[in-house]
Amino acid sequence: MFKGQRNNNGRPKGSPNKSTKEIREAIRTIVEGNVKQLEADLKTLQPKDRIKCIIDLASFVLPKLKATELTTMEAKDGITPIEISFLD
Repeated sequence: MFKGQRNNNGRPKGSPNKSTKEIREAIRTIVEGNVKQLEADLKTLQPKDRIKCIIDLASFVLPKLKATELTTMEAKDGITPIEISFLD
């Protein structure tokens, strides 16, 4: 490959990483095989610890939401521009 040429042999943008996919599948299998034990363990925790654990586990199955912010500016020429910022 020469300088300035693009390498088209790599993983396409947006395609899942093979090792990440395998790890997620392994974790899913472990969790599915231990649901009853997980429920029993959760019941032994104090309420605040149980809630924290459930929230932590939810991050593996629910998509993370990004915070959004909406601000408006003074109308100029009868048009009110809207600015939307996506925060990390």
